[in-house]
Amino acid sequence: MEIRIGIANSPREVSFESSESIADVKKTIQAALDDKSSYFSLTDSKGSLFIIPTAGLAYVEVGSEDQRRVGFVA
Repeated sequence: MEIRIGIANSPREVSFESSESIADVKKTIQAALDDKSSYFSLTDSKGSLFIIPTAGLAYVEVGSEDQRRVGFVA
């Protein structure tokens, strides 16, 4: 699924594909915000690590877990 994260005062967003479930991503971000942690981290489907500051967090958009269809759709 695609994850897009907006950072305050930054013209670009962080966007990557992840194999984590929506529930796991939500749990990670919610725990960081509830614990007043200074950052949280997520990994993409290729194994890269993204460390995101919670103070500058503007939004998080998590795509659906459904796979896209290939070919003609009726």
